[in-house]
Amino acid sequence: MNSTPKPKLVFVHGIGGPRVPREELMEWKRALAGGARAANLASDISALTMDWLADCSFAYYGDLFTDAEPQSVGGPDDLDDEEAAIVLGLLAEFLEEEAARPQNQGDRALARVRAQLSPDGQAQGFVGAGRHLWAMATAVVAVPGVAQVTRWASASDVLRTWSQPARYLRRKDKDKGKDGQDTTLDERIRARVLECLDPARPTVVVGHSLGSVVAFETLASYKGPVPLLVTIGSPIATSGLVWPRLRPRPPATPDCVDRWLDFWDGDDLIVPRRKLADLVRPNERGVRPTPRRFDSRMWWAHGATTYLERAEVAEPVMRTLSAASAPAGGTDAGAGTGTAAGTVAPVAGS
Repeated sequence: MNSTPKPKLVFVHGIGGPRVPREELMEWKRALAGGARAANLASDISALTMDWLADCSFAYYGDLFTDAEPQSVGGPDDLDDEEAAIVLGLLAEFLEEEAARPQNQGDRALARVRAQLSPDGQAQGFVGAGRHLWAMATAVVAVPGVAQVTRWASASDVLRTWSQPARYLRRKDKDKGKDGQDTTLDERIRARVLECLDPARPTVVVGHSLGSVVAFETLASYKGPVPLLVTIGSPIATSGLVWPRLRPRPPATPDCVDRWLDFWDGDDLIVPRRKLADLVRPNERGVRPTPRRFDSRMWWAHGATTYLERAEVAEPVMRTLSAASAPAGGTDAGAGTGTAAGTVAPVAGS
């Protein structure tokens, strides 16, 4: 009898509105199956979709934003000044990336908005940041030269989307957890990921966008085996929003991770030019993020399923799961003795 424990595959989503976790899980698995087919691994597709290869989970936390904060951002008073200041940092870096694109060189409207964002050349402080942010979001979506991702959006759309990382990173919004103890929003979000993990089994974790931040911080204190961490469309290196608030500090590859692949599309507007491989310290075994770039030439390249459909992404995920499920590469079921699934572990340094 094969005593090798079946591995797990855990998807961690990014920003957005309410989702149906079961439907999202199936959509992500179908996208990964498409990538496996593109990688000439069609024989493994049924094993993936039928959960023979691994037990698959979708770590859903989108409803926690609705519980903690208004789902709809209708005006400047819906964001406090600290939250608004964080979003302004993201907006500033986004505009910097846009200004660097060849097609936007000499765009006066874009230059005016950037000047208005920080008129004194300094980062916007907390005081009055909420109303300043509302004005800037309104101005940004009106700039003809800004990338197509914002052309359909209203100021409310921009604020609703970018406020979710800010709410996570400000580490407030305390509420009662399952154990009756006060926990912050970011702790409750990480708890959702922990519920999907099993320290007794090897787990491949795939984090998209904000989900890459959540996955990184969750794994920082996790003790179970993670043979592969995959980040796709990750904003971790965003200097104005995520990186200064990332925990633990200094950021290092979680000790539980054997391999970390960071995929980024050159046309993905959310991924900063600063790369994780240059910033994140290696763990005790020398593991650090390995960058993998490709260029899709798509107008909206940030979607999770867009990444998962790529052969470059699917192949290492499928091969790692196959190796983890094989008797020769199995992990001792007693190896995981760390944080139990479902237990909130504060991020180191918090």
